[in-house]
Amino acid sequence: MIVSGVAAAVLAVGAFAVVNGRKAPADSAQAAQTAPGATVPKADPPRPEPSRASRGGPRDPNPKHTGKKAAPKKKARSEAVAEHKTRPQKKAKVLQSGTCEASFYGEGQMTASGEPFNPGALTAAHKTLPMGSKVRVTNKNNGRSVVVRINDRGPYAGGRCLDLSTAAMKKVGGTGSGVIPVRYEVLSKG
Repeated sequence: MIVSGVAAAVLAVGAFAVVNGRKAPADSAQAAQTAPGATVPKADPPRPEPSRASRGGPRDPNPKHTGKKAAPKKKARSEAVAEHKTRPQKKAKVLQSGTCEASFYGEGQMTASGEPFNPGALTAAHKTLPMGSKVRVTNKNNGRSVVVRINDRGPYAGGRCLDLSTAAMKKVGGTGSGVIPVRYEVLSKG
């Protein structure tokens, strides 16, 4: 750093001498160093030994290696279920609601929407709701609910408004009775 400062000063004095018509740039550099008011650049103060980067505090120069991080423990099923139930659920806007009886079906070839019937999917049949509508169905006997997607038409038995897939009926706990009283809430239209 000091050397580069001196070199810059010598070059500047030499350039000045050439412009003023002097012949000996070395004499000019020497004159510049001894001229009154000329200062010699000071040396930088000594710096401490470079240290490792830190984020605010001193670091141990010999870090202790702990190896790989321990894998998180798996939660017991009951803990996972309890945690799932306590999570705040996003409130969906209810477009329409009502009560009726719901049945379930586990057989079928094709649905009215054109997709193959899957008894393990959370789907349902309704007479008039648009295909793809999301509907929350709550069993009035036990309070359990499930959100299903409308992908079929029906049921065609009197007094029933929904025909749930086998999986959806299991979620609300109504497979034993076959027909259950439900409250339905249309959350979105297809």
